[in-house]
Amino acid sequence: MWDYSEKVLELFYNPLNQGSIDDPNQPDVAVVFGEVGSIACGDALRLHLKVQPSTDSILDARFQTFGCTSAIASSSALTEIIKGRTLDQALHITNRDIADFLGGLPEAKMHCSVMGQEALEAAIYKYRGIEVEHHEEDDGTLVCTCYGISEKKIRRAIAENDLSTVEQVTNYVKAGGGCGSCLAGIEDLILDAQQSVETVRAAAELAVEREQGIQPPISLTNLQKITMIQTVLDKEVRPVLVADGGDVSLHDVEGDRVLVKLQGACGSCPSSTETLKYAIEAKLQDLVLPSLVVEAI
Repeated sequence: MWDYSEKVLELFYNPLNQGSIDDPNQPDVAVVFGEVGSIACGDALRLHLKVQPSTDSILDARFQTFGCTSAIASSSALTEIIKGRTLDQALHITNRDIADFLGGLPEAKMHCSVMGQEALEAAIYKYRGIEVEHHEEDDGTLVCTCYGISEKKIRRAIAENDLSTVEQVTNYVKAGGGCGSCLAGIEDLILDAQQSVETVRAAAELAVEREQGIQPPISLTNLQKITMIQTVLDKEVRPVLVADGGDVSLHDVEGDRVLVKLQGACGSCPSSTETLKYAIEAKLQDLVLPSLVVEAI
């Protein structure tokens, strides 16, 4: 039997905010939902949000969940956490925040908190009119065919939760919990992520040295350069753009030319040139290489 906290059991037996939200048909209120998972895989969540456009705040949140004790408790906890917050504040909520609110989850049930985070993001992106496929992590190379888990989703779970074993990955996103044929691939992704962390750490050290007036020789392999650029985009640039309804994805790296695709509000914004130069190029020059030039495709 799982060792559940009192909070988990409380929200399982007496879930808060369960159900859907009807469209009130009011000018200053909008209703939207985001959903993740599938009944075939054992867990599914539809998260409903009532948003006040004038303040960009969440007036109400409700959920409909098919799943286990942890799934229902995590969904209920999420709705309690996000009510009253702005959408930008809600986007900063992580699966760890959900688990902490519950007083912890069994390691093997952490995927329930991840599902909540993903449903929240899906709802907000849908409300802002940003194509879900630009943000969902299931649009890449399929690694786990049993549960339909992509390489991008596994990489994200590893990076955001500092996962270091295949067992942990299975606990957080279910990948590897079926036939086991993907275990070697998951292990390769873990090793690659660990190497990326070392590369980013080296980049941070270079940035500090440059701030101190030290100009060490910079020699990066193409793989290191691409890895550092992608990491800076994911950690430093994308959260800022997503908060304003936009996004960016890395298309290619040709020498010192970084080719990116602006998406969402950024794609049609009159100030997209400023976004390229000040929000993206300047950040990459500071944290990766001073010689990088960013161009939109």
